[in-house]
Amino acid sequence: MQTSSSLAPGTTIAIVGAGRLGRVLARSLRTAGFDVLGPLRRDQSMPNADVALLCVPDSAIPAVAFVARPHVRLVGHVSGATPLDDVDFSIHPLQTFTGAETPDVFHGIGAAVAGRTDDARAVAEQLARALGARPFTVDDRASYHAAASFASNFVLTVVDAAEQLAAAAGIPSDDVRQLLAPLVRRSVENWADAGAQEALTGPIARGDGETVARQRSAAAELDLQDLFDALAAATRAIASRAEAPVRMSGERTDAGRNAADPPDIRPFSRQVDGEATGEVTGEMAGEVTGEPKEPSA
Repeated sequence: MQTSSSLAPGTTIAIVGAGRLGRVLARSLRTAGFDVLGPLRRDQSMPNADVALLCVPDSAIPAVAFVARPHVRLVGHVSGATPLDDVDFSIHPLQTFTGAETPDVFHGIGAAVAGRTDDARAVAEQLARALGARPFTVDDRASYHAAASFASNFVLTVVDAAEQLAAAAGIPSDDVRQLLAPLVRRSVENWADAGAQEALTGPIARGDGETVARQRSAAAELDLQDLFDALAAATRAIASRAEAPVRMSGERTDAGRNAADPPDIRPFSRQVDGEATGEVTGEMAGEVTGEPKEPSA
């Protein structure tokens, strides 16, 4: 066993937990030159090692750490949300895994690291770099992990709803993902390049209330109205931020509203031959007059 706080080549790392992340971590750390034991199931005997890296459910961390402690120098976990009460350090790769990835899956991604001591945090940073990841620290683990859930788990919730609606529209089930995936990818790429306010398109962004109302009715038929309403409200907030430059209090906006009054939906201009001919606003379920701009997704 190594006695310093550094991870020299040949450092022995026991991976405890044979789930998705445990399997790919074992492959990747072995490729990086470490002596990897496992991935081990939780019911297997704990071998002696330099480091035990726990890839187990958060609720199991205290018990597994207690069993591992006599056999290793340092214990770490891979949870993004759980504090360090029972371990020395944590490393949370900011990525989603299936368990079948190649060892280079960590190259270029972020990894949130923490340690109860400077030496323990340094070990977590070394592990991240050995994997090819970029280590970073966070101040609030709960907020960080919620951000990760929004960026990954909740995205799947949204695209699953899109898949259901596309199927209801008559698109063959074998084609739905293939047709929607380019739209999803481009939306994420536009967000990565310019942020949500610049990337936002669609009927809420252009104030097309009639279209939003029809969409809402379609979502209700699939028991998706609550999800639609929550997402529409959040999207209106993005649109409002995008359209509202800093103004003096009480100054009228271009749409004739008081700048202090939060809009329900973004205003838009009716376009004829490239020139604005008047401005109208739309409500989610209200009447909209005038022609909307060329629609985009």
